[in-house]
Amino acid sequence: MIAKIKELYSKYREIISYLFWGVMSTVVNYGAYFLCTMVFHLNYLISNGIAWVAAVLFAFVTNKLFVFESKSWEPKLAFKEFWQFVSARIFSGLLETGMLYLFVDVLGFPDAPIKIIASILVVIINYVFSKLIIFKKPKDE
Repeated sequence: MIAKIKELYSKYREIISYLFWGVMSTVVNYGAYFLCTMVFHLNYLISNGIAWVAAVLFAFVTNKLFVFESKSWEPKLAFKEFWQFVSARIFSGLLETGMLYLFVDVLGFPDAPIKIIASILVVIINYVFSKLIIFKKPKDE
């Protein structure tokens, strides 16, 4: 039984790790947001911006090191990965917001199921961008 679990983990390590660190990024986001609003009494929009930045920085480091195992911190490569990572997160955030606007405001669907569907789509898009573009392994690995 334990051997089977190890085999499954080994086979799906990257996806399991991506989901785990994604949950941790969400914890960072919420923690930063509530710290800013409840402790520092900042405006909720400013708090949300700070929380987004904190979560994206956390997600970049954890995705780079633990999910996709891109270990090089050579400045040119690290900057390229960081810029692409942030750009992908901005794109997916705008996509999610656009989906919410279209389906909730324009088409009149209830917001909760649309938010869930949009969030699932965003997780998939972010994984694909990270795997195939941002932290793409060199062909010789």
